[in-house]
Amino acid sequence: TSLPIILTTIATALITAYVIHKLFKLDSEIVTLVGVGSSICGGSAIAATAPVIKAKDESIATAISVIFFFNILAALLFPHLGSWLGLSNQGFAIFAGTAVNDTSSVTATASSWDSLHGTSILEQATIVKLTRTLAIIPITLGLSIWQSKKDNTKERFSLIKAIPNFILWFLLASLITTVAMSMGVPAAIFAPLKDLSKFMIIMAMTAIGYQTNLKKIITKGGSALLVGGLCWLLISVVSLLMQKLLGFW
Repeated sequence: TSLPIILTTIATALITAYVIHKLFKLDSEIVTLVGVGSSICGGSAIAATAPVIKAKDESIATAISVIFFFNILAALLFPHLGSWLGLSNQGFAIFAGTAVNDTSSVTATASSWDSLHGTSILEQATIVKLTRTLAIIPITLGLSIWQSKKDNTKERFSLIKAIPNFILWFLLASLITTVAMSMGVPAAIFAPLKDLSKFMIIMAMTAIGYQTNLKKIITKGGSALLVGGLCWLLISVVSLLMQKLLGFW
């Protein structure tokens, strides 16, 4: 259901990053990392892309920090924005899954909505986000081919390396849950695991926060903030417009 919105928002972010790069002559490394991170899956997409384009450590750190800066804003603002716009539960799940950059931040944003409205959209938002995350594979493949031609080398692309580990674990956990529940295992059995997963997401977000220097981002990451901010804003607008167009909202 959300696939047209996912494809549109990914295209929006990548085109925005490319246009900004051409207009302002920004560093292609930073623009590529922030563009891919904004369009697909934040830190995971950056981690998958960085070795392909041979990005410097400083560029990687800046890109991840910028992505999570806007993730924090999304987690704080989007639930209230969704309420103000009158989004349905399904509509907000799609909005969170397509307009928030990183999987952990999607879960934080969806959990915040659930807390405000007493709903349960976390699973829907996560599925939308992980579907979007699969775009890492074709994007990484394309960048690998482009980089090989640029360097005039014949490096082989590894499909296995391009798939994030958490996608594989997500599929395995989903399979276990499906089989267990089809055999009559009560859903309550999995409740402690859900609580544990939320706790670990909080710890992951906290760890990233401890590695993020906001002052350094603002003083030295101006171009990255520009790209990240415009991508984030346009993805959010396009996600809502597509929902309106498709009749979800």
